[in-house]
Amino acid sequence: MQVIVRQDNAMPLDIDRYAHLETSIHRWDPRLKILSLGIFMFGTAILNSIPLVIIAIIMAMIFLKITGLPLYFIVQGLTWVVFFLAPFFLIMPFSYPGEAAFYIWKIPFAWEGLRLATLIFIKALAIVMTTYAIFGSARFDISMIAMQRLKCPKVIVQMLLFTYRYIFVFVDEMKRMDTAMRCRGFVMKTDLNTLYVMGNFVGTLLVRSFERTTRVYKAMLSKGYQGEFHTMVEFNAGWKDFVKAAMVLCVIIVLLAWNLLGIFKPAVKGWY
Repeated sequence: MQVIVRQDNAMPLDIDRYAHLETSIHRWDPRLKILSLGIFMFGTAILNSIPLVIIAIIMAMIFLKITGLPLYFIVQGLTWVVFFLAPFFLIMPFSYPGEAAFYIWKIPFAWEGLRLATLIFIKALAIVMTTYAIFGSARFDISMIAMQRLKCPKVIVQMLLFTYRYIFVFVDEMKRMDTAMRCRGFVMKTDLNTLYVMGNFVGTLLVRSFERTTRVYKAMLSKGYQGEFHTMVEFNAGWKDFVKAAMVLCVIIVLLAWNLLGIFKPAVKGWY
């Protein structure tokens, strides 16, 4: 894969912090990488057996290993995913309408719910890991251009690009406002005054964000923006890129075939 960038004006985005590495996934044509790994993620999402999703997450780990991304960088992102998914293990075993295995404080516990929570947990981790392999191995703007070349709706591509870009802008704005409040003697407490101040803080942040988006939109219009993402980046896929895509597609096709054949039990019926 050869990516020719005639004008280097990329924005410093965090997820592509290690896009400069030289691995086989970094050199992979972004279009084929997004297409094949995207199909892999979609296939992983519809698997319903725990052994198969374990294979999927092992494959996702292999993708990350090949990218050479630092472990702390990946763990930093996965920590929030685990934090979000952990309540599934507390809610689903006690709320799934299956046969109660036993009772805890008169609340029925169903193994089917625990197995389903485990399935969702592993699938989500596999999908997020694969996402890191996709967007962590290329500049974010290059990935968005590749999505546009794959005929992904331009509105979605631009919304993704601007959303990701301005998350950091708004975080910086929030930090400046927080610093200004503390310089004026504000100390956060658990009282009504703190709630009142924080309410004003959020409201002011929203107003400033709206004003910033208006200024940015007018600036884009003044530079000729017509709802289209122009670029001078060119892609050139080689046979190695197609081989990599074919290998990924073969793996997910095999997993889906095993899933359809019912070689392993669905998660709600057993562990394997």
